[in-house]
Amino acid sequence: CAHPDLAGKAALAGDLTEESKSEQARAGLGSLTAEELARFTEMNEAYKTKFKFPFILAVRGATKRTILKAFAARIGNSVNAELSEGVAQVHKIAWMRMRDLITAEPTGKLTCHV
Repeated sequence: CAHPDLAGKAALAGDLTEESKSEQARAGLGSLTAEELARFTEMNEAYKTKFKFPFILAVRGATKRTILKAFAARIGNSVNAELSEGVAQVHKIAWMRMRDLITAEPTGKLTCHV
């Protein structure tokens, strides 16, 4: 699967997209302590071991603490529930990123397209 782990190897190597870097940094994942990094690594591995795909969470607006709470809450889900949740999270990420691309700059003119 191409989705990177949160605070994982790709993040540490600087191999994330600009959007992912920014979102993870705002969530505090760019400044983890060694203990926090170990916890994220442990949670990522436990999740992938159970579900065979990476944990996906739209981290915009989240914190390290809320992300770890989401890991803990979702690790108990069924595979089907997590597949559904993962897809929902991908949709949320895509929606937020698409919204960022659409800018409504005022032109000073009122137009009507029919």
